[in-house]
Amino acid sequence: MQFRPCIDIHNGRVKQIVGSSIGGSLQENFVSEKNATYYALLYKKNQIKGGHIILLNAPDDPYYAVTKMEAMDALALYPGGLQVGGGISADNAAEFIQAGASHVIVTSYVFQDGKINYDNLERLVDAVGRNHIVLDLSAKKYPEGYVIMTDRWQVKSDIVINVALLEELSAYCDEFLIHSVDVEGKNRGIEQNLVKTLSDYRGLPVTYAGGISTYEDMKVLRKIGNNRINMTVGSALDLFGGKLEFKKIVAEYHDR
Repeated sequence: MQFRPCIDIHNGRVKQIVGSSIGGSLQENFVSEKNATYYALLYKKNQIKGGHIILLNAPDDPYYAVTKMEAMDALALYPGGLQVGGGISADNAAEFIQAGASHVIVTSYVFQDGKINYDNLERLVDAVGRNHIVLDLSAKKYPEGYVIMTDRWQVKSDIVINVALLEELSAYCDEFLIHSVDVEGKNRGIEQNLVKTLSDYRGLPVTYAGGISTYEDMKVLRKIGNNRINMTVGSALDLFGGKLEFKKIVAEYHDR
């Protein structure tokens, strides 16, 4: 189990938000006075790889350009150390890899109209190679199970996360990133049943994000995830106004 840091950028600023609010009235938990390069250099200094930069502005948003610039600056300072997601497609994925991203993170380009768009998935693999792709299976709980959400977590798909799905998609990517939509940014604990579902998978690296607010949450994640599922801590981290100490987490959950 590894700690994977994050840099979420909105309107050109590093922020922590309630993820499910992004399609409507944005709820901000924290707005940093520091820019994305500060965090990139901090993660580089601590030799932490696999963190993700997320561009929270849509490509057609007037603020997308300044958000993208922040992301590109951070990637340039830590080449090969960070992943990047937000508005990624086969048309622009190579640009981010060339800018220094180790991987591109993709959801809506692959999961469209409630289904898996295999044509787009194959185009993405052709553009950058499966070893540079992370599939973000952002999930929300429904009666049928944990369902992938698309289009900035506002649109429900017909795709339920299970081991068979992960095994199928593993032919097209290098890692999985799983955001728990129900608890992301809410500091109220992890979605344990989702973690249990993920723990049955024995393939590619999986990073869980959402709800971690105490050190005990990390211990629970480690236990029920069989020490195989990596974690991201956002709003609860002291770097973003929370109480959990970055240095303490790095010391316990990062092998240099």
